[in-house]
Amino acid sequence: MLNAALMVPGEYNLGVVILLGMGIVFAGLICIVILCVLMGKVVRLLEKKEAPAAVSAPVAAAPATVAEAIPNRSELVAAISCCLAEELGTDVSAIRIVSLKKV
Repeated sequence: MLNAALMVPGEYNLGVVILLGMGIVFAGLICIVILCVLMGKVVRLLEKKEAPAAVSAPVAAAPATVAEAIPNRSELVAAISCCLAEELGTDVSAIRIVSLKKV
């Protein structure tokens, strides 16, 4: 037999409402996951088609020393010092940069 609460217009069983809500949310999440997987496959296919053109481009030779790579080394050290001092909340004179390495 049906519950009497289901027969009254405007009132719903709390368990049914909770299950429907959770079901709709999980169905939406599953749809989002499926869309993400499909978009990932589309992007990978597009990257495979464009990859040979990117490989054929000539690669510039790396500079032999750090001095050649950084023409204004003192300005770069000053800029890095200022950024670090601002981030750390200290004075610029308290920061000493010992070495710079290209990553």
